[in-house]
Amino acid sequence: MRNRSNSGVRLDYYQRLVYKTILKHQDPVTGLFGGTVTHNHAWVRDNVYSIMAVWGLAQAYKKNADLDEDRAKTYELEQAVVKLMRGLLRCMMMQVDKLEKFKYTQSPKDALHAKYSSKTGKPVVGDDEWGHLQIDATSLYILTLAQMTASGLQIVYTLDEVAYIQNLVFYIESAYRTPDYGIWERGDKTNHGLPELNSSSIGMAKAALEAINELDLFGARGGPTSIIHVLPDEAQQCQAILHSMLPKESNSKEIDAALITVISYPAFAVDDVRLINETRQQIQQQLEGKYGFCRFLRDGYKTAKEDPSRLYYEPWELQMFEKIECQWPMFFAYFLLDALFNGNEEQIIKYKDLLDSVLKKRADGVLMMPELYTVPADKVDEEYRNPNSQTRIAIGKLPQMWGESMLILSRLILE
Repeated sequence: MRNRSNSGVRLDYYQRLVYKTILKHQDPVTGLFGGTVTHNHAWVRDNVYSIMAVWGLAQAYKKNADLDEDRAKTYELEQAVVKLMRGLLRCMMMQVDKLEKFKYTQSPKDALHAKYSSKTGKPVVGDDEWGHLQIDATSLYILTLAQMTASGLQIVYTLDEVAYIQNLVFYIESAYRTPDYGIWERGDKTNHGLPELNSSSIGMAKAALEAINELDLFGARGGPTSIIHVLPDEAQQCQAILHSMLPKESNSKEIDAALITVISYPAFAVDDVRLINETRQQIQQQLEGKYGFCRFLRDGYKTAKEDPSRLYYEPWELQMFEKIECQWPMFFAYFLLDALFNGNEEQIIKYKDLLDSVLKKRADGVLMMPELYTVPADKVDEEYRNPNSQTRIAIGKLPQMWGESMLILSRLILE
């Protein structure tokens, strides 16, 4: 019997990790991931990010296939990816009427939904019960679809689906002048439900438009009818507005941790090195903590002072969240990926160590990414007086699949 190479053994370890933390939550019928075991809301953005580690692992197996069983594992992983991407496509295609309406009205009420039922693929909340207009989520889907298709996966099967993807391109083309609710689904920082122009949405749209332009969705088997076209002006407009906005995220948010996804993995949407460095620096200086990064300044989500029964706050009330914002450890993984792509050894060591310090370990040794770290209610006053002095506790999902996926990807590239 042939021995496994060391890379084969490590890949098998990551395969077990992927199955135990991500793929075991995939719905066998729709292919989508619900928010939690009991909560069947499947967010488009979270689903795409969650499947990236599975696709990355399939690519690694393809590159290092020692034995026939490695090729089998590659195929299994790839088909899990195809199932999810097609599941999301089916959900969105069921909203084709809304898509047509949106092109004329640009109304947030006519936007594609941001989340669907992981059991049925149907909408789970009404058109005006959620900030559905999230251009970054649709753009992330298109960007990922383009890259997966270019890597050899067949995700789109029919010309009707090609036509729908072309329609999605029209949907995101005017991102540079379409205020949306952004990656955190709240729009304006005060959570009044007001959409605004977000750099992270414009950057993701720009990357998606460039990635899918002139791409044949049927891969090597396609022809003129399966190629997607993008108006060159639209990507340029997105770039111009993005460059003029950075390092700001929006009118109400000075800086946002989500901008790392635009200046680095997965969008790589900014060409200006000075602007990339300035934005990265601003995120690190203003948002980095011992347990992760705050999403943005004065973010009240899941803090001890938040009142979950209230939908929004007055601007003057936001001050009570200052210095106690929750910290998201998944951004350590994003910054590790950024350092790996840039070959910055010092940052690689720094973020690898920080990541190791915030992960949780299950009894069976499985490493898990917590959703966020918060200051306990009884320690809040001390934290106000002495920022970053209190021990925080992990709350929320464990593992958070989106963060877990970024963790696995960063480890795969690191090794």
